Amino acid sequence: MDVIELLPRLHLLRFPVGQAYLWHDDEELTLIDAGLTGSGPAIADTVTRLGRTPGDVRRIVLTHFHEDHVGAAGEFAELSGADVLAHPLDVPFIAGERPGPEPVFEDWELPIHAETSSLLPEGEPVRPRHITPVRDGDVLDFGGGAQVIHVPGHTDGSIALFLPDEAVLFTGDTVAASPVDGTVIPGVFNLNGPQLRDPFRRLAELDVEVACFGHGAPVMGRASRALRAAAARVPTGG
Repeated sequence: MDVIELLPRLHLLRFPVGQAYLWHDDEELTLIDAGLTGSGPAIADTVTRLGRTPGDVRRIVLTHFHEDHVGAAGEFAELSGADVLAHPLDVPFIAGERPGPEPVFEDWELPIHAETSSLLPEGEPVRPRHITPVRDGDVLDFGGGAQVIHVPGHTDGSIALFLPDEAVLFTGDTVAASPVDGTVIPGVFNLNGPQLRDPFRRLAELDVEVACFGHGAPVMGRASRALRAAAARVPTGG
């Protein structure tokens, strides 16, 4: 796992597939997504190396149920005592009560999915003992007030988190950065690609300096400009 400081209060945790983010407030930390199954000890070690303790992580906010985002959520919650939060539409899949629905793949996505799937660890993840539901419009107690935005399409319960005081946006997999040239694009491997379009445009309307994606390099300045340019390329309708 690679650890990259993006801002004094923000670190990126990069896994073989996907990435998570660690937000620092003065008295506590927040983990946005939790990486791959088995990554709990590595996340705990990272927190310690940054001069804090795992117990300082008070909450783990999951943007959606896919394995590369929730795999270590239960494991790290047991290590830290952190609360786990997610949208209620994705909670049954994160809790292991039901298998999550498969994406509707575009033909060009199939070889990419096969390649990334080969990097996922085997074995069943530790499931969170309790998951607190969060919904569109909720404000979470970190980053000066983190607004929950429901952005269905990638999954039914996908959420983004917007920190207005910091002008930072966590998009989950609703938005991504192209691995080829870093261009901002809609996320891939979606349950409902057409449904993603309006939430994508909703995120592009926000005033954002830093945009953090589930896959690809974050935009570290004038992120609204990049998001709005990408939204202008998204087909209308559907």
